[in-house]
Amino acid sequence: MLHRIGKFTLEFENTPVITGYGSVAGKKESQGPMKDCFDKIYFDSRAGQDTFEQAESLFQQEALSCALKRADKSSDDVDFIFAGDLLNQCISSSFGLMGFNIPYLGQYGACSTMAQGLIMASVMVESGGADCSACVTSSHFCSAERQYRFPLEYGGQRTPTAQWTVTGSGSCIVEKQGKGVKVCRATVGKIVDMGISDLNNMGAAMAPAAAKTLTEYFKDTKTKPSDYDVIITGDLGKVGSKCLYDLLETEGVDIKSNHRDCGLMIFDLEKQDVHAGGSGCGCAGSVLCSKFIPDMLSGKYQNVLFMATGALMSPTSSMQGQTMPSVAHLVNLRSEQ
Repeated sequence: MLHRIGKFTLEFENTPVITGYGSVAGKKESQGPMKDCFDKIYFDSRAGQDTFEQAESLFQQEALSCALKRADKSSDDVDFIFAGDLLNQCISSSFGLMGFNIPYLGQYGACSTMAQGLIMASVMVESGGADCSACVTSSHFCSAERQYRFPLEYGGQRTPTAQWTVTGSGSCIVEKQGKGVKVCRATVGKIVDMGISDLNNMGAAMAPAAAKTLTEYFKDTKTKPSDYDVIITGDLGKVGSKCLYDLLETEGVDIKSNHRDCGLMIFDLEKQDVHAGGSGCGCAGSVLCSKFIPDMLSGKYQNVLFMATGALMSPTSSMQGQTMPSVAHLVNLRSEQ
């Protein structure tokens, strides 16, 4: 049964379990601090495919296959799959997953899609609508640049606040019972728009949404940052993380001591030319599934907040001069180890 805590937060009484997880990354990600964490690495940006978009579809296939293997499941065992990416009509997901023959519900939360998909998979299991659900998301630097900014051939100069879209994918299998990481609570974020329109400063655009979701979660659950081993944000990067700290300070909330941002973890900002850090659906997805879930299973962390943030713009809205509204979704994960 699902119960509402406070005004915005859901509590899972039966605590669905993440029984399988998988991660895939590209060449640049393999050169960063997490190079030994990913399940599979592709050193070719096209991964042997004809296009970058087809390569991204392959990443989702590989991440889901790895998650299924860890959960000891086949695609026939999965009742629903929730998947999304950054491309128009989520083509990386639909083209990549159709071969699995699993009932499919496409998701678009921009870079927040991993948290959104995990919430939807957990709600479906908790409600009794499924015994087993899956979620998967991805991004690709080359496909994202072609859609949102400039084709790589253009050679455009990046600003200091810009983030590097992660080439990667992450997937989770969620079941009613089993061994793994439990999904205990979830807060679905609201759309927040602080008037930022600079495509090269998404961290600042997403930070207000992250601050709002996090403060509402703390109010609903009557908890505080120190109650959690680690508070993970999806991909605020260097600029967005600083903005988040400043915004939370006005609410009397301090997360600096136990906050980790996936966009700051996946690359080495000193040695790799990524400016303000990583971004993209594949950032939070691949880091969660390659680093934090294994750490929870090993006993390093027991009580974790995972919050992925997304800028909800499109090439059309940007070219029309509109701002970048954002959203942040949060999931409370716990391990019994």
